[in-house]
Amino acid sequence: MFELKEKVAVVTGGRRGMGRAHAVALAAQGAHVVVTDVDSSACQPVVDEIRLSGSRASCFKMDVSDKREVDRVFDEVIKEYGKIDILVNNAGIFASKPALDISEDEWEKMIHINLRGQFLCAQRAAKEMAKNKWGRIINISSIASGGVGVGFAGAAHYTASKGGIIGMTETLAVELASLGINVNAIAPGAIDTPMIDAAKIPKEALDAMLQSIPLRRIGRPEEVSAAVIFLASEEVSYITGATLYVDGGWLAA
Repeated sequence: MFELKEKVAVVTGGRRGMGRAHAVALAAQGAHVVVTDVDSSACQPVVDEIRLSGSRASCFKMDVSDKREVDRVFDEVIKEYGKIDILVNNAGIFASKPALDISEDEWEKMIHINLRGQFLCAQRAAKEMAKNKWGRIINISSIASGGVGVGFAGAAHYTASKGGIIGMTETLAVELASLGINVNAIAPGAIDTPMIDAAKIPKEALDAMLQSIPLRRIGRPEEVSAAVIFLASEEVSYITGATLYVDGGWLAA
């Protein structure tokens, strides 16, 4: 089960954290993996790691919020691999700031990278996937996306972008189903990545968060990657438009 041999997977924001874990996990299941990031030199080590394991991989510089760059990179991927089967829309940013202090530019940057970027990549990937009547689009959202009873102070622009991802996922799932493309989202809870370090959460707040999680720990990127592998596989053929929460039981508590 969950074999991805000869599938071509694109992972955005793949130089570190969850993106790196997703790329490595996809390669371990047999996929050819394309790693993209705004910093191509930083994603090259991920590609080198994958190649050492015997899998095929490439690295491309790509700003997901720039349509011209998205089209350029996807053109290169098609030229090199001939197709795209799997897209993991992982690229994203986080910056904590009180809602009353968020500037227009800060709002636009968050929405452009986190939401517009996922749409541009999904749109272009779907056009390629439709040619073969098979595809898997996996959008990385967050538990901080609204509608689940968990609010996050200092993250109005971030939560707006992540909530938009879930709404977009459901609509794309409906529109692309007839083309053989399944579209799902993963909403991670607290995961041990450089992004959570950058959030600089006070110890008291982090301790309180852990008390809300039944498993009493922060998750590992590889634990989210397991969900990526599932949603990328043939076995997910009857699941589309869903959001899978990987949160250590946070929402169940």
